[in-house]
Amino acid sequence: MFTGIIETLATVSHIRKDRSNLDITLESPLARELKIDQSLAHNGVCLTVVAVGEDNYTVTAVQETLNRSNLGSLREGDRVNLERAMVLGARLDGHIVQGHVDQVGHCTHIDQKDGSWLFGFEYEPGPGRITIEKGSITVDGVSLTVVDSAPGHFSVAIIPYTYEHTRFREYRPGSPVNLEFDMIGKYVARLVAPHQPAD
Repeated sequence: MFTGIIETLATVSHIRKDRSNLDITLESPLARELKIDQSLAHNGVCLTVVAVGEDNYTVTAVQETLNRSNLGSLREGDRVNLERAMVLGARLDGHIVQGHVDQVGHCTHIDQKDGSWLFGFEYEPGPGRITIEKGSITVDGVSLTVVDSAPGHFSVAIIPYTYEHTRFREYRPGSPVNLEFDMIGKYVARLVAPHQPAD
């Protein structure tokens, strides 16, 4: 489990293809604190540490993960949002995030406001893929509050700290992002689906 509060940015230093998998090595100030079998969220995707070096570590992404996320498009030198698993008993500063990406969405627009930014995103609607105004959404692992919501589209407001300390400052219209919809909303959608009138 994660909270969607990004700890730091890691930099991809090496990518190796192993059959249908990708072994991704990243440089991070957290590397010395990691251990093999530990779970970390990379752009919101929960991956297991398989090797640790002095200033880097390696994780493996399987084909299912690559199909559902933007990790398959990573290149050496790219930066990723990084969060270690939450500690039981710690404050939940974001919201409950599983690290299981639902789909890849795309940035549609970026509006600079007076001291903040409004980012718009589009996605493919479907069962459990919903947003509500003032509800929670995870974008590349960042826990955010939805500002505007419509089927297949939502926007979020970004404060300067988040803009400077996550991948948000690198986004452009068209940028692919990993989306994890609110877990409680997904369960509610599943429960009410059998009782919805047929079209």
